[in-house]
Amino acid sequence: MSETYVHGYAARENERLQAQAGTLVGLLHWDTTYPPGSSVLEVGCGVGAQTVTLAERSPLARFTSTDVSADSLAEARRRIDRAGIGNVELRQADIFALPFEPGSFDHVFVCFVLEHLSRPAGALAILKGLLRPRGTITVIEGDHGSTYFHPESQAAHAAIDCLVELQRRAGGDALIGRQVYPLLVEAGFHAVRVSPRMVYVDSSRPDLVDGFTKKTFTAMVEGIREPAIDAGLIQRETFDVGIRDLLRTTAADGVFCYTFFKGVAQAHV
Repeated sequence: MSETYVHGYAARENERLQAQAGTLVGLLHWDTTYPPGSSVLEVGCGVGAQTVTLAERSPLARFTSTDVSADSLAEARRRIDRAGIGNVELRQADIFALPFEPGSFDHVFVCFVLEHLSRPAGALAILKGLLRPRGTITVIEGDHGSTYFHPESQAAHAAIDCLVELQRRAGGDALIGRQVYPLLVEAGFHAVRVSPRMVYVDSSRPDLVDGFTKKTFTAMVEGIREPAIDAGLIQRETFDVGIRDLLRTTAADGVFCYTFFKGVAQAHV
């Protein structure tokens, strides 16, 4: 994945990815399992935040997980080893130059990767060629435009818009969740099915208040504070008010909503 990863590779981003993965296991992966003996390619595995869940849920499948970052793969290896998982092979590779023969895998899994690519349909077409007949692909992406909350805040929306714009300038698309269906169709997949997975958070769900609103979404937006200000996208005071108002949604009367989109499709009829 040669495009710029707008969130960076700092330790704080590692912590955010782990919080996100742990919080969203049930929402995103209750229906993600692979048959015994099947071979699964996970592209853009990063620090292994999704890898551990996938491997634990399908212990008799074989996973090959790739990422362009050697540092991320090293962290993924530490996470996998700590979990005592033995059915994952890690490979360093770019999504546009994967070192595999056509028809090498039964299934492909792609999560939070397409949003960072300038050619997401092209990447999907490459992955389609790696699947065996009747092989499947699973794609999960978020959509920052799906964010809404109470109390309402123009400053919070302005801060979120900065993240969307920075990702656009880096060649990606933070609004890609709504495009999962047309992208899979454009890449030539069949039997495409997409389901929205909404994260709804209020004070009756303290695990989501902490794990998602605070440690996943708000932390993600807060992480682009300096780049957004340096780029002249927003005033420092407005950004800080936006972060404060996002955190305000975690109060007893606050509400926060965000939608992920999960697509599943077949490579061949």
